[in-house]
Amino acid sequence: MPHVLGVIGGDGIGPEVVAEGLKVLAAAGVQFDSVPYDLGGARYLQDGTVLTDEILDEWRGLDALFVGAVGTPDVPPGVIERGLLLRMRFELDLYVNRRPFRDPDGSFEFEVIRENTEGAYAGEGGFLRRHTPAEVATQGSVNTRFGVERCVRYAFELARGRPGRHLTLVHKTNVLTFAGDLWERTFNEVAEEYPDVATAYNHVDAACIYLVEDPKRYDVIVTDNLFGDILTDLGGAVSGGIGLAASANLNPDRTGPSMFEPVHGSAPDIVGTGRANPTAAILSAAMMVDFLGETDAASRIRAACADPTTQVGTTAQIGDAISERV
Repeated sequence: MPHVLGVIGGDGIGPEVVAEGLKVLAAAGVQFDSVPYDLGGARYLQDGTVLTDEILDEWRGLDALFVGAVGTPDVPPGVIERGLLLRMRFELDLYVNRRPFRDPDGSFEFEVIRENTEGAYAGEGGFLRRHTPAEVATQGSVNTRFGVERCVRYAFELARGRPGRHLTLVHKTNVLTFAGDLWERTFNEVAEEYPDVATAYNHVDAACIYLVEDPKRYDVIVTDNLFGDILTDLGGAVSGGIGLAASANLNPDRTGPSMFEPVHGSAPDIVGTGRANPTAAILSAAMMVDFLGETDAASRIRAACADPTTQVGTTAQIGDAISERV
């Protein structure tokens, strides 16, 4: 049976890179039916739609979601991010954000597992005396044992299956003494069940330095939502650029579809120029079909993307070159 994929091209270069991702999947022999959804900043400006309950219900019956990029400068910050992307994560329980990073010359390879539904992005907080000189804004970080533990367990399972068998917890326990304590205690307790996985702890500021100076020290990193958001952008920068950075928003329990998207934004300044590198979207598509059981196709796509000869040309030319090699 073909996989049924919800496809959200979104804004800017999103439709361009998604088209190349679907092209490569077809070239790799993956059987799929795509269901397009017109969502993103442009749709919001058109009629105010961000994400309806009806669309969410449709998504629950799909195998996966493939997203290009969403957001336009004309939409106020937070409308699309919270109303579409974060709502997808919360409603579909996409509690693991998984992002792999590999240096183009092969000198290092690591993955970051970011808790995806709690922390500072949970939406706790508010205003007091807004729009006055005495205004107060609070923004809390919500961390539950349940949420932390299931993310940590996923990271240990991933680390156990990798050659390095090493997992690093990244947090800020010396300052965030409540959330950090919960994360560290949970990490240490779960670690007792994985004696074959070596562990370490880094403060997040130290981890930023190490990612720049010595990324080879990392195998798998597990961290909270906010720190993971920052570290993964830095990970993209040190591994060839954010145009190569793929991501998976996973529901490991498979109670609903998982979502796959490149890390980069919609880049409205280069729309239609052919300058957008589709590799991150193509690698995200590889993660998607790998999660759906198409491991051979995913491996061939990753190998083709790693070939430096495929990384030359326009958006469509790069997609064509990768398609030829799968």
